[in-house]
Amino acid sequence: MTKYGIAADHAGYELKEYIKEYMKAKGYQAVDFGTHSTESMDYPDVAHPLAEAVEKGELPFGIALCGSGNGISMTLNKHQKIRAALCWNPELASLAKQHNNANILSLPARFITKEEAEKIIDAYLAAQFEGGRHERRINKIPVR
Repeated sequence: MTKYGIAADHAGYELKEYIKEYMKAKGYQAVDFGTHSTESMDYPDVAHPLAEAVEKGELPFGIALCGSGNGISMTLNKHQKIRAALCWNPELASLAKQHNNANILSLPARFITKEEAEKIIDAYLAAQFEGGRHERRINKIPVR
């Protein structure tokens, strides 16, 4: 089973739990960075450990959720080797991988259904980084 990281705040908890089962059925094993309930918490507390695991190469990719997807994405993208992409439809998820080699898929838990999340995840997983001109561009993202 391929491992991946997953993290969510309280607003994304229920969808995170659903996604873990969906991904398990697809042959993926979750490394769950939390949260583990709907009790209010701060998304940076789960975003930073997920980002660090992906940065270190311990996990090939991650899925992150918060209410809008914005806060957790902003936090994740503070890490130099992270390219977290906030996606709310399959086309964005596919392009995030193809053009930006996104290594964390961020989802807006309060704005998508479980079925939409499945389609977004499937598009992300099916896409391949195209390299070429896109490689040059993503190499310019980190602050040196």
